[in-house]
Amino acid sequence: MKIAVVGAGGVGGYFGALLAQSGTDVVFIARGAHLAALRQHGLLIENTQGENVHLATVRATSDPAEAGPVDLVLFAVKLPDSEAAARMLRPLFGPETAIISLQNGVQKDDLLRQVFGEKAVMGGVAYISAFIDRPGVVRHVGGMGRLVFGEFDGSRSPRALVFLEACQRAGFDAELAEDIRRRIWEKFVLLVGLSAATTAMRKPVGPIRDNPLTRQFLLDLMQETAAVGRALGVALPDDYAQSRLEFTKKFPPTMTASMYHDLEQGKPLEVMWLSGAVVALGAQAGVATPANRAVRDILALHAGGSTGPAVATP
Repeated sequence: MKIAVVGAGGVGGYFGALLAQSGTDVVFIARGAHLAALRQHGLLIENTQGENVHLATVRATSDPAEAGPVDLVLFAVKLPDSEAAARMLRPLFGPETAIISLQNGVQKDDLLRQVFGEKAVMGGVAYISAFIDRPGVVRHVGGMGRLVFGEFDGSRSPRALVFLEACQRAGFDAELAEDIRRRIWEKFVLLVGLSAATTAMRKPVGPIRDNPLTRQFLLDLMQETAAVGRALGVALPDDYAQSRLEFTKKFPPTMTASMYHDLEQGKPLEVMWLSGAVVALGAQAGVATPANRAVRDILALHAGGSTGPAVATP
């Protein structure tokens, strides 16, 4: 199986490195200083638990035409870059090429369907904390590194099974899901809550869950998100948000969301694809979303980053 990893940052870099190390044919589509470092020094995955992976040589390019058609594209760019990046990927696609987005959000696959068609798109969810520490180096925080993916019709297709075998050979946790839409929404509920709360409050999860007022606000964010999902036909239990609040007790108190780090660094925020998406989809479904609207509006002036427009919309 030939795989192109588009966006060789924390998520794409980590899973791509393990796939390549295990013998899968992987090409990284990257740019700038990170691309230069990949070409010169290879790719290093530094793990906080000391389980480092170093690929002295990797295939990396900024030009999808150099990579040629592949069997599978792992799409891991930041959400604000999605449309521009997707439209550059035509040279990677043959008649049977599949694409799996490892991005955040529940609207990500709609864009990919518009560009590549329904048949090409598989659903995917990544569970990992990783980021580019410096050019050519991905920092993997903790031990979690898990992929959940599947066909939207629930079938165990040949291409899904081949990719599952590649993931298992690479040694990370992977699951072929029957209801990938539900699994995407399950992550979305928790992600919206943590991203919105930690970024809007500029605090890690520990103080937020320990204070009764901020803990309730975190729960409100997730309850609204789950309610929107149910209104759109996603089979989420009535107590799902409460169960996710309990789940946050497993996180270290210093944990923050990636959007919090983007805010600190003046980068564009994914808020319009997270809380903003909850508001937009809630309006379509007739579900009130005041907590997420508050976060969307509070962060609107930061959505485009320190040098971008004040408001960015998906």
